[in-house]
Amino acid sequence: MTDTLVNPEDPPARQIEKLLAISTVLMRRVEQITDDGGAAYAQFQRAAMLEDQVRERTRELERALDLLNASNAAPEDANRETERTRQNLADAIETVQEGFALFGPDDVLVMCNARFCVHLTDVRPRLVPGLGFAAYVDLVSRSSDLELPAGETPESWAIQRRRRHIDQHVIFNVRMRWDHWVQVSEHRTADGGTVVLQTDVTDLIRLERQELGRLLDDQERLVRATLDHINQGVAIFDAGQRLVGWNARLGVLLALPMVRMRVGAEFETLFDGLARQFRFGEGMTAERLATWVDGRRGRPPITFELRRNPGLILDVFAQEMPDKGFLLSFTDVTAERRAVEDMARAKETLEARVVERTLDLEDALAQAERANASRSRFVAAASHDLLQPLSAAKLFLSSLPETEVPAPVAEAVGKAQNALLSVEGILAALLDISRLESGKAAVTVAPVRMGRLLRQLADEFAPLAAAKGLELRFRPCDAVVLSDAGYLRRILQNLIGNAIRYTDRGRVLVAARPRARMLRLEVWDTGPGIPHEEQENIFKEFHRVAARASASEGLGLGLAIVDRAAALLGHPLGLASRPGRGTVFMLQVPLTDLAAVPDPAAGQGTSAGSVQGRIVLLVENDSELRRAMVLLLEKWGAAVIEAASGEEALALIEDLGILPDAMIADHGLGAGMTGLQTVQALRLRAPHLPVRLISADRSETLHEAARAAGIGFLVKPVEPEALRAFLAGPTTKGP
Repeated sequence: MTDTLVNPEDPPARQIEKLLAISTVLMRRVEQITDDGGAAYAQFQRAAMLEDQVRERTRELERALDLLNASNAAPEDANRETERTRQNLADAIETVQEGFALFGPDDVLVMCNARFCVHLTDVRPRLVPGLGFAAYVDLVSRSSDLELPAGETPESWAIQRRRRHIDQHVIFNVRMRWDHWVQVSEHRTADGGTVVLQTDVTDLIRLERQELGRLLDDQERLVRATLDHINQGVAIFDAGQRLVGWNARLGVLLALPMVRMRVGAEFETLFDGLARQFRFGEGMTAERLATWVDGRRGRPPITFELRRNPGLILDVFAQEMPDKGFLLSFTDVTAERRAVEDMARAKETLEARVVERTLDLEDALAQAERANASRSRFVAAASHDLLQPLSAAKLFLSSLPETEVPAPVAEAVGKAQNALLSVEGILAALLDISRLESGKAAVTVAPVRMGRLLRQLADEFAPLAAAKGLELRFRPCDAVVLSDAGYLRRILQNLIGNAIRYTDRGRVLVAARPRARMLRLEVWDTGPGIPHEEQENIFKEFHRVAARASASEGLGLGLAIVDRAAALLGHPLGLASRPGRGTVFMLQVPLTDLAAVPDPAAGQGTSAGSVQGRIVLLVENDSELRRAMVLLLEKWGAAVIEAASGEEALALIEDLGILPDAMIADHGLGAGMTGLQTVQALRLRAPHLPVRLISADRSETLHEAARAAGIGFLVKPVEPEALRAFLAGPTTKGP
């Protein structure tokens, strides 16, 4: 009955009210009805049971109400806990030393700390939750506190910034006003959001700038010393046509005021009035030179003349450098041109004065030949003037004690030695190019054992390849070829060195494959390859494809030397390359018909001993170089008899009455006896005295003269290891 009278969907209070009303009605009916059969009592019992049910249902409703109230209270507690967690997170983020911002998966700003964009004073107040990432980038790009890179606009910077946002991980530096620097990095969260961190790196950037400045100062001093030793006037300009380097000879040749010659001087300012002081040679005008300097039509190498009364003639060479700057060199060729002009005038009157002018023409011809050889004389002078102090510097460094040296000093010494080796390699390459271009390079074609040569090259380049993590392989070869051993070795050195320098990973393979009567030497690498359009240009001087090496790694002369040396020897040179896969250079060398060629290294003992206690006669006119060699020899334990000239050396030996165990003599001793003459004079008393002649002169004439006299030769700058190996060898004194 209660199931029909009480609706379960009614509120509990309404159900209780209905049940009470039903109970009251039933009780009233029990009191009014009398029934002998006990019907009234039965109704009373049912009423009592109904009341119990009502109380039970009431308790159930109360429990349901309690559960409902508890469930309503749970979200409130959760909200309070979430708010506490958010506040704790915000407090933690505020303690972070970097600027922090969190963008949701929808690229909308969720939160950021007070350090975020602290250097952008006009952006910081507008960073509020709900700001879109694109809007944030636009605000930053237009900030007055942001210093954009040269050539960029706020729009282009914003586009580039949004492109970077697509990447999974982003890191870059941004420059602010007052020389402040901030490193910005982005990281993705698990739900696709973005965390942006901003770290102040101003101190690091400024420290790095100071270190770079010190390094550049050292390099500038080295370049300055080199430029001041040459006899040409040199001016170096950057891509903006501003002067960055010059030597004193430039001002002397062009009569330029000192106030104009300063770093940053514009080309037009420096050479203002050049057309008024000089006359341009045929084919060149001031307008053409200005067009070349402008560079819009390219800057191919050019050569022209400048003439100034009363007879100064300058040969000018201009060439663009890899960084889009350019270099101008001025050489005084007055004597050469005057000789040519004198010869031309002599030819005009030759028919009328054949007899009278014969001797004059011979003199003019000789003078012209001497003028044409000026470059060779310059190279020889430059080699001596530059290699002499370089040799002294290397020997001074080698004479330093090997122990008890502070780590910073040892590191500085190592860097200085590396720098000197780089300068030596550059000078050697320039001298090789000069000899090959002059056509006066002498070659001696003889049988060359490839097995011994390849083993030497493997030992030489193995450490360099290992340092870069490359696999260097040499396929064995016992063939004998006809070539000049020195030039063949230099060709392979340049090819292998280039392969290792431009290969970042993988391997370098050197192989020798017989082909009919030829042996094809191949150098393979797995480097970036050479585009087809660049395969002819790589053999030009100072040209490198996608140049990334510093000057210490070369000037792009290696392949130029290879090309000229191969042409001089008549060895065909070729290459094949696939960009992204690697390159192979191939050199074909004729095989010899000789059945067997004796190995020069065979039969030579290893009787090298100690330098300790040996008496060494040193003849060197350069006081600094002589002092450096004395320090080095005394460090090794040798007793040194030093002399500045051949005459002084012979007089010392006569006065002392003893003969040295070994002799080291510079060939160019100035006035008086040469080193070769001094050695020959001393060998009259000690025919078997071990001797080494040292010189910066690399001409074949001097080398051949030393070989003919049975005298060993060391080229300046002298390698300490080669010097020690000579002194540690067996000695034989005369009677």
